[in-house]
Amino acid sequence: MNITVEDYLKAIYEIEEKHGVVTTSDLAEQVGVAPASATTMLKKLGRMTLVDYTPYQGVTLTAAGRRVALRVVRHHRLAELFLFETLGVPWDRVHAEAHKWEHALSEDVATRIEAFLNHPLYDPHGDPIPSATGEVPQRDLTPLTTLAVGETALIARVDTREAEILQYLGDLGLYPQTALSLVSKAPFDGPLTVRVNEQQHILGHAVAEKILILVNNE
Repeated sequence: MNITVEDYLKAIYEIEEKHGVVTTSDLAEQVGVAPASATTMLKKLGRMTLVDYTPYQGVTLTAAGRRVALRVVRHHRLAELFLFETLGVPWDRVHAEAHKWEHALSEDVATRIEAFLNHPLYDPHGDPIPSATGEVPQRDLTPLTTLAVGETALIARVDTREAEILQYLGDLGLYPQTALSLVSKAPFDGPLTVRVNEQQHILGHAVAEKILILVNNE
């Protein structure tokens, strides 16, 4: 299938995964094109029966479109984890590299990578990895900003692709599966102070919102 088509379907899936509703402007921003170009592509995808698109009312994937999107997402996230765990590529660089792999991997190779990595459920950022049959792991997550002072939680997912933020959080050791506790929280969306491995770090509110947690390590 055309790479551009796959990129759009993957982008629609990822926006829907995080926000529920997919607007043309959100899609255009994620794909990196003008809204008019996104609209033209959505009409094409509609004719291909890969999406249901109604102007000004958003877009949803059809069953066929979702199958394609899940395959591309699966290959991308497996590639990210392989690059991170096996080749040691920093987690702030794996997204761009995995984008080059996602369209080229066959399902056979993807399945071999999955087995080599011992059938992982999540990629380095905590994003769920769809199975070969299209099943997606589900968890109830909440932003770090909702944690009460004195509570402890486990980082489950870091919801950003911004390399500078990922590098910063990595330098602080704030990866998925890391436990932290909230020391203090300034009012009016002020900074948060967290403790990780006996060290305290100050996080801006906007960055803390991108850190999704499992409260009480559930």
